[in-house]
Amino acid sequence: MIRRPSAFLLTMAAIILCATIASQAQSQTLLTHHVRQVVLNGQAKSLGRLPATQSLHFDIVLPLRDQAGLESFLRAVYDPSSSSYRHFLTVEDFTARFGPSQQDYNALIHFATASGFTVLGGSRDSMDVQLKGSVSAIEAAFHVKMNVYQHPTEDRTFYAPDREPSVDLSIQLWHISGLDNYSIPRPALQRRSPQGVRSNATTGSCPGQSFCGSDMRAAYYESTALTGSGQNVGLLEYLGFDIADVNTYYKNANQTRTAAVVGISTDGSSLSCLASQGCDDTEQTLDITQSAGMAPGVTTVYVFVGNTDTALLGGMSSDTPLPLNLSSSWTWSPADPKTDDPYFQKMQAQGQSFFQAAGDSDSWNKNNDLYPSEDPNVICVGGTDLNTTGPGGDWASEVGWVDGGGGISPDKLAIPSWQQLPGVITSANKGSTLYRNGPDVSANSNFTFYVCADQTTCSENLYGGTSFAAPMWAGYLALANQQAASNGNPPPGFINPVIYPLGLGSDYDTDFHDITSGNNGFPATIGYDLDTGWGSPNGASLINALVGTSVPSFALSSSPGSITVKQGSSGTSTITSTVFSGFDSTVNLTASGQPSGVTATLKPTSITGDGTSTLTLAVASTTAAGVYPITITGVGGGLTETTTVTLTVNATGSFTIAANPSSITIAQGSSGTTSIVVTPSGGFDAAVTLSGGGKPATYSPNPIPAGSTTSTMTIVVGKQITVGTHSIVVTGASGSLSETATITVTVIK
Repeated sequence: MIRRPSAFLLTMAAIILCATIASQAQSQTLLTHHVRQVVLNGQAKSLGRLPATQSLHFDIVLPLRDQAGLESFLRAVYDPSSSSYRHFLTVEDFTARFGPSQQDYNALIHFATASGFTVLGGSRDSMDVQLKGSVSAIEAAFHVKMNVYQHPTEDRTFYAPDREPSVDLSIQLWHISGLDNYSIPRPALQRRSPQGVRSNATTGSCPGQSFCGSDMRAAYYESTALTGSGQNVGLLEYLGFDIADVNTYYKNANQTRTAAVVGISTDGSSLSCLASQGCDDTEQTLDITQSAGMAPGVTTVYVFVGNTDTALLGGMSSDTPLPLNLSSSWTWSPADPKTDDPYFQKMQAQGQSFFQAAGDSDSWNKNNDLYPSEDPNVICVGGTDLNTTGPGGDWASEVGWVDGGGGISPDKLAIPSWQQLPGVITSANKGSTLYRNGPDVSANSNFTFYVCADQTTCSENLYGGTSFAAPMWAGYLALANQQAASNGNPPPGFINPVIYPLGLGSDYDTDFHDITSGNNGFPATIGYDLDTGWGSPNGASLINALVGTSVPSFALSSSPGSITVKQGSSGTSTITSTVFSGFDSTVNLTASGQPSGVTATLKPTSITGDGTSTLTLAVASTTAAGVYPITITGVGGGLTETTTVTLTVNATGSFTIAANPSSITIAQGSSGTTSIVVTPSGGFDAAVTLSGGGKPATYSPNPIPAGSTTSTMTIVVGKQITVGTHSIVVTGASGSLSETATITVTVIK
């Protein structure tokens, strides 16, 4: 039986190696900052150290590779004039092109383990490692002191590091989430005060004439053909939920839920939320019912639950199947407002639409929670007050909701390109020409909804907020993505680069309800404004503008989308052509983008109807190691479509062999053993065959299989062998590679 090194020994060897590397690396700070301003300026009074034995959960995030390349890709993938328009990446392709390398990810895991942390989760695809560790271990690993501070504006304390963390690693890190609890995530939800003067809904289908989610579908979609069939919705939640509350809602609304509701814990957080245990699931339940109300035919509503923003966003951008329609009704405040941008950009590259509630504290300012609604990389959803023609009726009128969030980025995040188009920012809407403005779109947020939560009696016209508007929009995009899929078209993904030109176009009033009345501190005006953005969706017209109507077409896909080969070898991928709406032309295939030394062969080179072709990539031994996107282009019926196969070329590598020990003493007529150790380099992972010895010798195993490193060599010394010192040469061979090791054998009587 072949014995391989145990996983424990391999892990320990890797840890020792990583510790050696780390000890040689200079301490370096991270690419984001972590110290709260109130700690830096002394507004938060220090109350002493956090107990050294206290355990914390935290999340270390690696940076993107090739940030400039990613930004170039995003510009092309959202440019209608580009050949890459809406040619989105899979999760695997994104990781291969822009995610952390496997080597860096392994180094981070080794560093964490060597630092005494317990690995709880994370993945290379999600760019993070989720950990648990004692305060003393955290302080030692990150060169900080973890202190307790008095919160300057709230009646509570918080813990936080006293300085920027740094690590003794040769690789760069992006961020560490969970090192402080200064900011408590909050839902963008309001409960109507008894003294508040607000009009109730009078035309809703739910009890008390309050609005059901289905009323929002009737008002904003105004049709029945699309239901979201085949689509999934993903919801960001900092707390779990109770499915009994969802079921109560549907029972009382006299409706049937067909969508599955599946909870996903992104970091071990509990999926359960019961009022008896002090947990409030109002936000989580309304997010489910509003998104499914707009798109009742979606396959699954995924509820992503976690404790940190990076764990949540990492899960939402890496899950299988990948939900394209995402919503967040929570706000939080990281120490650095660029913390989550890698995840938002990853979503954009993968064709996901992330809708973020704008908040419910009037116009934005430094004192209200508004992140990430001010981030240019999300679709910010503001609030309105909606009237309909009756239960399940059409849109009748709409004004800006007085409490709806919006305004100019308080963190002075730069204005995105799509808000710089002439006609977007005007003297009437009072927007900024330098900084990000919000919201982008809006939907009903007034206190007009039916809500069931906390295993208690349901409420009518009691809750409001942009919490309701964001999941509505995620459901609406599920309708658009259903239409895109049925027509063989890609999803729209991040819709902001599309809707701003639409808002400036001649069909604006047919695509959106332009809301011109209301004020949240900024006035609602004709066209874009900082109260309601471009307004609310206007039926199927906006869907058609986003994804197009039914036309004969085809689409290309590759499986696998990523191939890893060594120099001098080859790999294959299956290219599939799928036709839609009666497309009957021949599709001719070509490959491009292959580097020097790589030959791409397609068999067959033409496909008619639904069919496949095999792509073979033959890599010469002289091809440089690296990552190469190979583009497969299909041309037919006047249409051109592409798909990408990411080719990773690894070096063939080499190895050395050595004996351990290299000197042994054996008595005449007996035997002795030593180990022949193979040390691979440059990606070498082939079998090594041992031979030679000059004296009777055996090896176990022989050859040493790929992935193993050690063989036991047994040397038999006959009685006729003379007393003295003898040299034995062992040869290890693999293909054209050959290495030797010398063993000194001292023979005694």
